[in-house]
Amino acid sequence: MSVELPLWRALTGYRVLTLGYVLVLFAVSYREYDHPVGAAAYLGALTVWMAFTWRRTTSAERCTRHFLIADLSFAIGGILLTLVVDSRAHIMDGGPTLPSIWTAGAVLGFAIKGGWRWAALASAVVAVANLVERQEFARDTVHNVVLVWVASVAIGYVVEVARASERTLARALQIEAATRERERLARDIHDSVLQVLAMVQRRGAEIGGEAAELGRMAGEQEIALRTLVSSGLVPPPRPDHGRPADTGPAPLAVLGTAAAPAAAAPAAPGPTATDGGPCDVRVLLAAHAGARVTFSEPGAPVVLPAPVAAELTAAVSAALDNVRVHAGDGARAWILVEDEPREVIVTVRDDGPGIPEGRLADAEREGRLGVALSIRGRLRELGGSAEWVSVPGQGTEVELKVPKGAVPEGGKRGKARA
Repeated sequence: MSVELPLWRALTGYRVLTLGYVLVLFAVSYREYDHPVGAAAYLGALTVWMAFTWRRTTSAERCTRHFLIADLSFAIGGILLTLVVDSRAHIMDGGPTLPSIWTAGAVLGFAIKGGWRWAALASAVVAVANLVERQEFARDTVHNVVLVWVASVAIGYVVEVARASERTLARALQIEAATRERERLARDIHDSVLQVLAMVQRRGAEIGGEAAELGRMAGEQEIALRTLVSSGLVPPPRPDHGRPADTGPAPLAVLGTAAAPAAAAPAAPGPTATDGGPCDVRVLLAAHAGARVTFSEPGAPVVLPAPVAAELTAAVSAALDNVRVHAGDGARAWILVEDEPREVIVTVRDDGPGIPEGRLADAEREGRLGVALSIRGRLRELGGSAEWVSVPGQGTEVELKVPKGAVPEGGKRGKARA
């Protein structure tokens, strides 16, 4: 919705109301005119002009520059015609001009259409016409001229500021939409393509021979793609083309799931519902339970809309992938689901070595976006949060919170705290 639209509507109403006022004013004082027939003819023409052009001031598209000039000319003509149809005594006593306050509507049209500069120019023309009609610098005439000039310039300036704000807001919304879509694509790429490339790189180095060269190329493509989806973050150093890629796990794998092991468990299947219907989160998360993953759940269903439950499950899967990569296949993990009145809380805890302080920020700068996108990004899109508590040597705990009123991307969201 344009901020100008209410101004155009107000201007249309002002022109109609002031025309009625001018006609009533003439009907009350027509005997004071030397040539009332000439005054009546002008007001009749003004009424016809308004009848055919009142819609021209309902929007910026209809109110063209040619119309504004013609409208202002009608007002200036009426001011100067007052010298002919009105008596000198009536004019000197402060009698109104033929168009009276209707003239301000023509000036305000310039202000809304072209800003304060157009308003200042139109006000100056009206001021000259009023001084010519009065033939002296009378205090009431100067007062009226200054009032119209200040009001029109102020409105014109406000309109320019409003237009600039609209452009800024539109640009910000475009950037927000593009950023949200980029994050969504980056999450999908991270959870699929990047992990496959990392696995090919590691397995190629283990097999050797021609497979090692294939692994090296896969590692290069992984780095290039990771840099692309990280949107300008500092890229990690490229591997040496003269030797095989590193066979060990990436040092920041816990932060970006850069090299998922071949034995990594597949992600839990998402809900089949696609219409946003209710879905029990426990059913989705239970697929992660195993010999080294303990799953604890409430006794009653934990219901969320299916798309929200799928995003939460994907975030939990990414957290478990981090546990397997960083702490090793022998690490134990615990999943706890809590059904609070206003939110669902899922806690993923492991007994690994923990995350050193500052590693999360370093990983994001280097383009490893497992935490930034696969976990935090998903929760942020749902209006929730993801918080890490890690003490070196004592494991890591990830607390994922999703409000029960959360909706998938495209709807209203709560305030993200992640």
